[in-house]
Amino acid sequence: MSNNRRDFLKLSGLAGLGLIGTGMSSFKSAEEMERLPEMIKRKRIQHFNMSGFAAPKLDKVRVGFIGLGMRGPGAVNRMSKIEGVEIIAICDLVPEKVDKIAKSLENTAHKPEKYSGSAYAWKKMVDRDDLDLVYIATPWDWHTPMAVYAMEAGKHAAVEVPAAKTLEECWQLVETSEKTQKHCMMLENCCYDFFELMTLNMARDGFFGDILHAEGAYIHDLLDLNFAKNAYEDMWRLKENYRDGNLYATHGLGPIAQLLDINRGDQMDYLTSLSSADFHMADKARELAEKDNFYSSFVEKKFGGNINTTIVRTKHGKSMMIQHDVTSPRPYSRLHALSGTKAFAQKYPMQKISSGHGWIKDDEMKVLQEKYTPEIVKKVGELAKNIGGHGGMDFMMEWRLVDCLRNGLPLDQDVYDAASWSALSPLSEWSVAHRSNSIDVPDFTSGSWKTNKPLDITLNGGGTTKVIV
Repeated sequence: MSNNRRDFLKLSGLAGLGLIGTGMSSFKSAEEMERLPEMIKRKRIQHFNMSGFAAPKLDKVRVGFIGLGMRGPGAVNRMSKIEGVEIIAICDLVPEKVDKIAKSLENTAHKPEKYSGSAYAWKKMVDRDDLDLVYIATPWDWHTPMAVYAMEAGKHAAVEVPAAKTLEECWQLVETSEKTQKHCMMLENCCYDFFELMTLNMARDGFFGDILHAEGAYIHDLLDLNFAKNAYEDMWRLKENYRDGNLYATHGLGPIAQLLDINRGDQMDYLTSLSSADFHMADKARELAEKDNFYSSFVEKKFGGNINTTIVRTKHGKSMMIQHDVTSPRPYSRLHALSGTKAFAQKYPMQKISSGHGWIKDDEMKVLQEKYTPEIVKKVGELAKNIGGHGGMDFMMEWRLVDCLRNGLPLDQDVYDAASWSALSPLSEWSVAHRSNSIDVPDFTSGSWKTNKPLDITLNGGGTTKVIV
């Protein structure tokens, strides 16, 4: 490992502990932000093309979980219901959280070893020689250091969104995955929601013609949750909102990137990003501080804008629009709209499809749903709804991950997706800070996007993994 790599991991770990930086920016300094356009231009030789890469089959997928706060417990529960999964180890900074999850598995076949009590207990877990997959559900600062460490330790990495916070972290994920030939899958569950999968299947069949524009978003009123004392360890999610850009792009971006064959036939070329002012966060901090001194340290902080809008142009001249808003009193939406030369679709506020001036009728919609329901939904869709996880999409994502590993198939999301989808955040920060000037999007595939095959959304070669109910 290079000295630069060691220094980076050291700094990233300290940042995760809140010892350096405060989440005010994805950049360590103004100088680093100014150097970003030059960093994007650097040339790189691809070590190994991970697009379409299939690792050797695993009869058993031995999993270790890091992070048992917001997302981790549900993941442990769902994964325990998938055939071939062995939950070997669980880890969290807080011992009580580890004990609680261990207790929840007492009546199952899973008897995980527990790791906790130290900020680096996870390293001891990852160093085990009986793990195949490390599932990372920790605060964002830890995602890249943990995924890199896992891959260098010979394990596949499944990491919650975003996979990285900085451009340098994105490159580290790519380079490590290529060198180790270990999967690094960002767990973008929204790619597995039902309407998103159906429209992807329709797009593959040419229903929309050429898709010329697509929209995605993360619009979710989290104002109260972000200020809740017991929601996120050390208020880390609130502190992320000091940054100004699209902080959480991948829920909206992932599904439309797949529709447009990003990294597999097309590539994001450049983007521009604009944020409103903050009309909620600072006011909320002052309101809470008047009643509770705990919030006084947040009163003088400068929060990012309420609403960020980022627009992207692809190499083939298509456009994308991605929004972020976690403070306004708006109904939940990820937009998921796509405009083609033959038809249009949108998910929110209602799932609708149009091939002209008006929406198609309900009976026609049912015919389309029957025709274009993908194989994965037919296979485990109803089970996923019963098991849960955001209406079933979490479970379908995890089932598909395990089924691919057990059958030696490429994963639906590879490290290039993890990097390019995550990169939207620091790139949008740069654009917002520069009066919405455009900035190039790095080519993490090193040119292989031109020949990479589109995502296979069938279950060919797989679909053999059962669900334990």
